[in-house]
Amino acid sequence: MTILSSLAIAAQPGVATVRLPRDDDGDGFPDATANGALHWAPLHDKGLRDRMAMITEWVSTHRPSVMVVDVSVEVTMLVRLLGVPVVVVAMPGERTDPPHELAYRVAEQILAAWPESLYEPAWLVPHAGKTTYVGGISRFDGRPRPSRPSERRPGVLVLNGSGGADLDVDAITRCATAHPEFRWSSLGVAGGPWVEDPWPQLCTADVVVSSAGQSSVADIAAAGRPAIIIAADRPFTEQRATAQALERAGLAVVRPRWPDLADWPHLLDDARALGSDVWERWRTADAAQRAAAVIQQVAA
Repeated sequence: MTILSSLAIAAQPGVATVRLPRDDDGDGFPDATANGALHWAPLHDKGLRDRMAMITEWVSTHRPSVMVVDVSVEVTMLVRLLGVPVVVVAMPGERTDPPHELAYRVAEQILAAWPESLYEPAWLVPHAGKTTYVGGISRFDGRPRPSRPSERRPGVLVLNGSGGADLDVDAITRCATAHPEFRWSSLGVAGGPWVEDPWPQLCTADVVVSSAGQSSVADIAAAGRPAIIIAADRPFTEQRATAQALERAGLAVVRPRWPDLADWPHLLDDARALGSDVWERWRTADAAQRAAAVIQQVAA
């Protein structure tokens, strides 16, 4: 296995990495959508040119049996034009635009990391024959949950991922001041602590407050904690679609924006009343194995 990414990837046994140049460091990006046919292919951009050249050279040298492409329509098309079968990872939201439709058409298989019974977007229905809804993929799947402390005050964990959100630690401080009957903490919030392994804090919180990112939701589901989900603004209404699916299924309390101070006590009570067993319906157990089986099938 080889991971090609613009991000730095931590070393893992048996996994090679290729660090790709970024394609968004230029001063201007003329005709970035190629007249609406693509999402990001700016003219005369050195980063884009070098990035695609590195991918092409790697494919030519290593001749992969399959490539999994997360989000990028342009990489999907490049790899397929090089004759490599592609597994495309679908994303929630309104993916009805021509670039997304093109990527889904050329894919050998499509992976959707949520349960089909809770969210089947209309635009994926035409591709139902090659779409597998594997459930929420969490790196914590199967990891033992630490025991929760016997604290008298319920604990509230505000979780923020690396994708960012319009939230800072001052907002958490205001909540803690207004509602001292709860223990407030945060991870990943601007101005607050960040940890590489949030699993202990996730499992020991009475309620987790989070955005509706795919990884965050899957991690909360794996931990089985009551949650308040506040969808962040993302392209194609990605997080709002996920939040609406969670609300319809009764898996979490959902709010469109950060709640007013006076609303927190009843929201936290509502979240705790949902319980933790409801998260089994997000199907995080063995989700990665189900995705791997699809990838192996295409590779064979």
